[in-house]
Amino acid sequence: MRIFLVGATGAIGRRLVPMLVERGDSVVGTTTSDAKQRDIADLGAEPVVVDVLNRGQTVAAIVAAKPDVVLHQATALAGSFDVKNPDRFFAQTNTIRTAGTDNVLAAAREADVRRVIVQSYTGWPNSRGDGSAPDLATEETPLDPQPSAKARQTIAAIAHIESVVPATAGVEGVVLRYGGFYGPGTSLDADGEITERVRKRQFPIVGDGAGVWSFLHIDDPAPVREWLPALAEAIGAKPPMRVPAWVGRIAIGDNGMRMMTATRGSSNAKAKRELDWTPQYPSWRDGFRTL
Repeated sequence: MRIFLVGATGAIGRRLVPMLVERGDSVVGTTTSDAKQRDIADLGAEPVVVDVLNRGQTVAAIVAAKPDVVLHQATALAGSFDVKNPDRFFAQTNTIRTAGTDNVLAAAREADVRRVIVQSYTGWPNSRGDGSAPDLATEETPLDPQPSAKARQTIAAIAHIESVVPATAGVEGVVLRYGGFYGPGTSLDADGEITERVRKRQFPIVGDGAGVWSFLHIDDPAPVREWLPALAEAIGAKPPMRVPAWVGRIAIGDNGMRMMTATRGSSNAKAKRELDWTPQYPSWRDGFRTL
């Protein structure tokens, strides 16, 4: 199979390329930097420089590649996550998720591509539940209809993906909702941003810590009050401090409070059922120990 991978040098792309090549697929991988073409070639793919926000360039590259499938994995995540103002942190990624996705879909139609797979995200964009395990969000659960004021653009960009990709005429559009990443190259790497903050006791449990976070490689979603102490123990750090909700609201704002106390976890049952998928680690506790 011939695959066109948008975002081949990102955290996901760098892992996808060798897996696809090992499977026997022919892969064309994009980067926005001339300097990173060698990195893509070393992974076993054919590199091409493409700015996904440039429709003409995107259409030309995909038409020339003649792929069977397009994987859209491009983001623009860099620096420290702004928990108070996600829209500011995700501004460029939101543009990629909206205009960039539209350009990829237009190119796919032009090139007669049969399937386009685009990444979405699940976790804090979910509508809020009561935090109990049976109340996990599913693919049928709507995104938060009343998000934090400074997260509205980000959730709108995710909603855009989930509406336009499956509805594209002539293309089988598939959207995969990813959980929060942990492991090499992420903020939950051995030396990642969150891990370092946990080591320094700068990542407290806020309020009741009932917000449920869903990690990518896990089988069981977990409240902050459970996974944060487990992460500290796994990396040999002191237990996280606890701060009252009113203090946390000052420090991390409304969106941060929702993430810490009200985030609704996500079920991975559909992915396991329909994709015959099994998590690499049976639980986040096992995964954290690999850090």
